Order: sequence, then C-alpha cells, then structure tokens
Amino acid sequence: MATPTALRVVEKEWVAWRRLWKASVFQATISPLLFLAAMGLGLGDLVNKGSGGVNGVDYLVFVTPGLMAASAMMQAAGESLWPVLGGVKWMRTYHAAVATPIGAGALFAGHVLWICLRVLLSASVFLLVGAILGGVPSWWGVLAIPAAVLGASVFAAALNAYSVTQESDLPFAVILRMGLFPLFLFSGTFFPTSRLPDWLEPVSWFSPLWHAVELCRAATTGASPSAGSVAGHVAFLVTALSIGCWWGVRRFRRALTA
Repeated sequence: MATPTALRVVEKEWVAWRRLWKASVFQATISPLLFLAAMGLGLGDLVNKGSGGVNGVDYLVFVTPGLMAASAMMQAAGESLWPVLGGVKWMRTYHAAVATPIGAGALFAGHVLWICLRVLLSASVFLLVGAILGGVPSWWGVLAIPAAVLGASVFAAALNAYSVTQESDLPFAVILRMGLFPLFLFSGTFFPTSRLPDWLEPVSWFSPLWHAVELCRAATTGASPSAGSVAGHVAFLVTALSIGCWWGVRRFRRALTA
C-alpha cells in the first residue's frame, strides 16, 4: 500500500501539516483531558460509588481505552469526509495530483496512510494523558496505540472511498449522526456490550469500533485474553480494511481517471 508515489502524497500532507502542528497537538492533548475528566473522573466517581466499577475495574480504567478507540474513529472520519470532497470538488487538488505520475490508487493509499499517521500521534497523546490520570494501569497499554490505529484505518478507507464520488457534503451529517454516533455509543465505549438487549448485543460484534475497543481495553487493563480472541479481533479489522482499500482504489480510479 505504501508505494513510493503514495509516500509522495504523505510528504505533501506533512509539508502542509507542519505549519499547523501546534494547533493539532494542542487539540490532541485537550480532547482526552476533557473526555476523561468528564466521563472518567466525573461520571466515573458516581459509577464507582454506586456499583464498585465496571467489570472489576474503576470506571476511568474501563472507559479510557474505549474513548481512545472512539476518538481515533472520529478523527479518521473527519479527515476522510470533507477533505476528500474538497480535493475532488471544491479545490480539485486531487485532479492536479493524478495529472502527475501519482495515480488515483496511490492518492487513495497516501491519504489513508497520512490519516493513520495523524491518528498514531493523537492516540499516543491520548494514552499518555490517560496514564497520567490513572486510566492505564498496565505497561501493555502501549499496544493500544496500534489497535486504535488499525480500527481507525478501517473507517478511513471506507469513508475515503465513499466521499470521493459525492457531489455535495449533505450526506456526511447523516453518516455522522446515524452511523458513527450510534457506534460511538453502543460499541462498548462506555459500558460492556453484554449490558445491551439480547437481540442487540450480536449486532455490536459487526462494529469495527467494538473490535478496536476490545483490543485497546485488553492492552490498557493488562487483561489476558485468549490468543483466539485477539486473533479474531485483528482478523476482522484486517479483513474490513482490505475490503475498504479494494473499494477505495476502485472508487478513486472511477472518479479521477478520465
């Protein structure tokens, strides 16, 4: 996926981003502070007093990996919707790119790779803030970073593929409200999916975010999941990413190749 021409796309994004990196790092730092202070410490204090935590751990420890994976998903979505439509319809920078030796497939791969690098930075900062606040009790928590990036890459590939052929941004609000926000709420971010109704819990198993949350939570809490469980989560995410990349290359070529 990371071909030399795709890396040229990453280089272009890096040159533009390094002029604004301070604002990006500030946002990546303040977001986990606000999320974890409100949900992990504020609400978490009530949960801990009322039920003694969740699944045997303090609520802050439980919710930190969930919010980390969910924040990675939302960041990937934001970078995959309006920026892609802008590159095709508004600024037409994508048309300029494919007029060079950079093909449509490499443009797609480069943009998804850049999003993953952005998520890598944000997830690392989130984990650091969570550890400082006491939400990451295990040194294995560093493995939550690649898990969050893998989960975010699934959404980046699929939403890049979708956005590149759109005529306007009107459907994007529907995707966020009717697609991503329910995933944010019902993929184990704030409570175990076992608390869902019996008919709804199996539906959550098809959520890429749920698989990412489970991997992140196993890492940050120091749990010992079975090898089959870890392999199953990773296999689901890799399969979903592969399908998204296949679809994305086809859609980019259709939209940008005369």
